[in-house]
Amino acid sequence: MTLHEIHKIAQQGEGLNTEFKKKAAFPEKIVREIIALANTNGGYLLIGVDDDGSVSGQRFIEEEVFVMERAIERLILPKLAYEVEVVKLNPKKGVAAFHIPHSSERPHYVFENNRKKAFVRVADRSIQASREVWEVLKRGKYSKDVGFTYGDKENVLMKALAEKDRITLKEFQQMAKLPRFLASKTLVRLVLANVIQIIPQEKEDFYQAKES
Repeated sequence: MTLHEIHKIAQQGEGLNTEFKKKAAFPEKIVREIIALANTNGGYLLIGVDDDGSVSGQRFIEEEVFVMERAIERLILPKLAYEVEVVKLNPKKGVAAFHIPHSSERPHYVFENNRKKAFVRVADRSIQASREVWEVLKRGKYSKDVGFTYGDKENVLMKALAEKDRITLKEFQQMAKLPRFLASKTLVRLVLANVIQIIPQEKEDFYQAKES
């Protein structure tokens, strides 16, 4: 990667596929961003680039890379394959570009407080994946043609989506008078069947009919 390419990415700002960090402070938090990129569409983590896209670089950039590589190896499960390049701004400063693929081993996660936590990218933010997003990530790798039949609960869902554009798991559960696990299972199956799409949110995901 060239310095010109670094500037080009930086000028586009943070987004679905890009995350900037001035330095590798709090690497245990930065790995969440890497996990989110790997679980979503892949992309770049640039260290030595400010939040506003200024390519200021970082002194001793190789040490920043060492810190991040150690955190990735120690904290991310399953193991994540990635590439990293160091691009020099001058003899003292550089930028580290971590290229994170859209991983075939997703969902990647960390252990926090004895719990598995996965993350996904939504616009320029990384948020914790819900149980339903986790299932879609896990099963979506293999489910090519998920079959289903329209029953009462599916009809309730599609009618609701025709009327209000989006719906949450809780709303669907109440409308269809279903236990939570069955409402969740139904929504995940319809996402995998490409009938509806899940829109991850920090507090509560919502679901929309798939655009034809």
